[in-house]
Amino acid sequence: MRRPGLIGRPGTPPPVPGWPTSRSLRSPLSALTLAVVLFALITWQVAVHGPLARADERLSGSLVHPSRGWALLADLGSIVVAVPVLVVVLVYVGLRARRAGTERWWREPVGAAVLMAAVPAIVVPMKELVARSGPPVMGPGTGFYPSGHTATAVVAYGSATLLLLPWLRRTYARRLVLIGCLALNAAVAVGLVVRGYHWPLDVVASWCLCGALLILLRLFVRRPSPSHSPSP
Repeated sequence: MRRPGLIGRPGTPPPVPGWPTSRSLRSPLSALTLAVVLFALITWQVAVHGPLARADERLSGSLVHPSRGWALLADLGSIVVAVPVLVVVLVYVGLRARRAGTERWWREPVGAAVLMAAVPAIVVPMKELVARSGPPVMGPGTGFYPSGHTATAVVAYGSATLLLLPWLRRTYARRLVLIGCLALNAAVAVGLVVRGYHWPLDVVASWCLCGALLILLRLFVRRPSPSHSPSP
């Protein structure tokens, strides 16, 4: 139903439920722009081996302490660990949405799955294009920028969190899931850098790149309708 205008003309229709308004889009789009700009800046510095890249390499020299424990943390960002976690969440969310009678219940799980599949399609060409050498402990070779393990962890754990949060009613459960996501990604980053698998900027660049991808997914994810509120 249209609301009357101030001078007797038909007013604009109210916003469509579930569709983001210009106000709700403003903050995500600002964050998206910042992430893209930072990624472009870091990529430029690494490609030309500028001051930022040189400082990054000096910092790495003081951080690297190779050990099996750090390698185990880095492995949390591997495909064999992170992707199965995402798959479990996608199945759970899809079943919950279908059971709740949500129209196009498969929309969010498929969107997250496509985003995960797009990660290697984006990261691998970037590795070939930039051709950055790795830290000394990795020996000769290129293809370390950006970090694939970091990208996998950010998209897998981040997508799982974005899809799961709308179905959690309890505040403590939402906080626990969010803290778990941040802790896993922090653990992967620390493991990669301290073990000497990647330079710090390799990790930061993947955070920026995949953070931008998660913002796009966030705009794509709908909250459950009031009539199908999540169970405790």
